[in-house]
Amino acid sequence: MRRLARALAPLRAQAYELGALVAASWRRSLELRVVVSTLALSSAVVLVLGLVLQSEIAERLLQSKTAGALAQAEAGRVVLEAELSGVDPDREGAQESIDAALQRLTNSDSASPASATTGEFRAALTTGAGNGPEVSSGPVNQVTAEQRITVAEGGLSRQYTTVEGVPTLVIGQPVSTAGRELQFYLLFPLEGERQTLSLIQSTLVVGCLVLLVLLAAIASLVTRQVVRPIRGAADVAERFAGGHLDERMAVRGEDEVARLAESYNEMAGSLAAQIAQLEEFGALQRRFTSDVSHELRTPLTTVRMAADVLYASRDELLPALQRSSELLVTELDRFEELLGDLLEISRLDAGVAELGAERIDVSAVVHRAVEAVRGIAADAGTELVLDLPDGETVEADSRRVERIVRNLVANAIDHGEGRPVEVTMAGDAAALAVLVRDHGVGLRPGEADLVFNRFWRAEESRARRSGGTGLGLSISIEDARLHGGWLQAWGEPGRGSAFRLTLPRQVGGHISASPLPLGPPDRPGTDGSDRRDGRPGSSVPTPPWGMAARRDRDDPRGDDPRAGDAGRGDDLPPAADPWNVRPDDPPPVQPAERAITDPGGDR
Repeated sequence: MRRLARALAPLRAQAYELGALVAASWRRSLELRVVVSTLALSSAVVLVLGLVLQSEIAERLLQSKTAGALAQAEAGRVVLEAELSGVDPDREGAQESIDAALQRLTNSDSASPASATTGEFRAALTTGAGNGPEVSSGPVNQVTAEQRITVAEGGLSRQYTTVEGVPTLVIGQPVSTAGRELQFYLLFPLEGERQTLSLIQSTLVVGCLVLLVLLAAIASLVTRQVVRPIRGAADVAERFAGGHLDERMAVRGEDEVARLAESYNEMAGSLAAQIAQLEEFGALQRRFTSDVSHELRTPLTTVRMAADVLYASRDELLPALQRSSELLVTELDRFEELLGDLLEISRLDAGVAELGAERIDVSAVVHRAVEAVRGIAADAGTELVLDLPDGETVEADSRRVERIVRNLVANAIDHGEGRPVEVTMAGDAAALAVLVRDHGVGLRPGEADLVFNRFWRAEESRARRSGGTGLGLSISIEDARLHGGWLQAWGEPGRGSAFRLTLPRQVGGHISASPLPLGPPDRPGTDGSDRRDGRPGSSVPTPPWGMAARRDRDDPRGDDPRAGDAGRGDDLPPAADPWNVRPDDPPPVQPAERAITDPGGDR
């Protein structure tokens, strides 16, 4: 059995591939579905019609044959009674008289009008075995016992039987003589009728096949007239979505398809104009941001030099002026940081940011990032708890990874209310994750969708210890996207928040799950399981909808080939949307093209 299973394995694989190919063709081809459906319905109609016609024709043939046979039997009975009216079957010489009468009956009926209708037949006479010795003439042995009993009782009998493989109609009735009655039988072979039915069946089968082929051709032609414009519209729409904004549909005639083409062309023209306007506006905005950032560097350098001179000689100034010089230097530091962030954002928006990837020790990079904000943590009285295993390496840009972690830790200190901030790292064969967890104010419902927006703050009146620019998380998610990784957020009021960075081991690698859970594991579900998705009692909506990442201008789907349609957001069809899951199933993890929250579980 095992050898047989191994021998049949290739056949099963080929059958599976063939089935998958047929299923794919069925899903993708409207013309195929219409033609197959037409053939299926037509086959059912033709089959029913053929069966009805065959049944009616066979019934009419048998009715005609039976009527002729009855007429022939009645004429034969009359002839035999006239011939045998003076013959007693029990006397000597009766056999010769019966044979002669039967012979004359056959010869005389061969030229009668009834025989022309009924065709060839054979006759038989017998006295039966009831009241004396049996005298018979003709093929009496081909008559069934049941029919002979019926005729012996004086009745007219009709029976269909098979004689030597030929279907035969047997008509039996009694014939009066000078003595006891004789049993008279006529046997009508139905071979001609069977051949006629076979010919009719062959004709119906051939006609049905030809009709089905013609119906398939007609259905294909008619469907193609409708499908071809739709297919052309789909091709034009795909090219238009691919960035070819000058693509238009050909307008032919004045029917519904022509109206569809005109409407599509008007819509495409309007969209192209709006896209061109938005691109021009975006280019002007990016150019303005870049130009302003560059132009501000020169006066900022001058002001920085003057501020440094004042700050260096602050001991010689009045107390009020000393405080002013300190504030001036502090705000200049923040202004320089804001300019740097604006330049980085402009490079990311323009699509010219470069990823200097190399093999790095992530633990060392995270340590440097934490040390950079340790002074802020000390001022806030926040303890930094690190769980960073050594030897975890990835292929990444150390500067960008350090900036991401530094922004996340500084953000956790600002919102941690002085409680400990935990920085945890873990990895598996495909990915490495860094989780920054605080136990502060957390995130209100809907805020998880906004944390990566530029210049957005959870509480406008809240004083920030790090003096951030409002662009840190926006730059961080763009840096994560450049690596092909994820940057995800979770939060609940009063329970803190968590941000998780997940990076592939190699640039261009695929991530299907994160090594670290995002939400806290200490909330039991109704079934006793852990709840990390934040659905009941959490501020994070499920499924979460976050900020869509910037898309490359030359590719409307983004420049990450692994993301697929993930960057389309609300434009995703239900079948392709990775968040389209059943209520009982945990949603899958989204890639970093969107600022999202982790759905929980161990993913």
